Amino acid sequence: MIETHAHLYAKEFDNDRNEMLERALEEGVSKLYMPNIDSESIDSMLEVEEKFPQSVATMGLHPCYVKKDFEKQLYEVENWLSKRKFAAVGEIGLDFYWDKTFRVQQEEALKIQIEWAKKYRIPIILHCRDSFQETFEIVKSLHDQNLSGVFHCFTGTAEQAAEVAELGFFVGIGGVVTFKNGGVAEHIPSIDINQIVLETDAPYLAPTPNRGKRNEPAFLKLIAQKIADLKQIPLDDLVEITTNNASKLFK
Repeated sequence: MIETHAHLYAKEFDNDRNEMLERALEEGVSKLYMPNIDSESIDSMLEVEEKFPQSVATMGLHPCYVKKDFEKQLYEVENWLSKRKFAAVGEIGLDFYWDKTFRVQQEEALKIQIEWAKKYRIPIILHCRDSFQETFEIVKSLHDQNLSGVFHCFTGTAEQAAEVAELGFFVGIGGVVTFKNGGVAEHIPSIDINQIVLETDAPYLAPTPNRGKRNEPAFLKLIAQKIADLKQIPLDDLVEITTNNASKLFK
């Protein structure tokens, strides 16, 4: 399995990061992609990447960290993108769940970072909490043959997934698919399996039966099993298809 979204550098893993990653490998996770959140997380993320060859860094400014000084933060992101190769520009997008104070700045930061992804021809990892339509419209307006990516933590409808597919984008399905009232499980049977990639968003959004606890990549198999059950296909088939999808996503 390929873990397409895990914050392995998060402080929640400081006491047992080695053991946490060993558990993931034992459960069949072969590669793990780490989305950046802001300038403060870069050093710790790159340390994890250097220490663990299965981990891969991406570079971006998370919408929840877009404040008045967002241009200064973006300068740091741009500087790193110009210095070395990253797997994607991310985690970027819009978040209107907690606060809309910096909505205009969030939209500007998203547009700027999309252009960088096109410049370097790498995918984008999109965060769109309570903002799917607004995020989608911006991505669609800037879309061309050099833009690809994934709508991370997708909790939308089959119709929205189809709109995403028209752009050639993937949907990241995580622990929410196992929640009783998560809202996405009912749409999984109608979402194209060739569009789905697996993610945990660790240390957040642990799947059932670990909901409320710290999430970790070893739980990816619980998510895969739930999707396989909803699709009514063997787990091995689901893993093979989603792994191929993730390989296409990150080229």
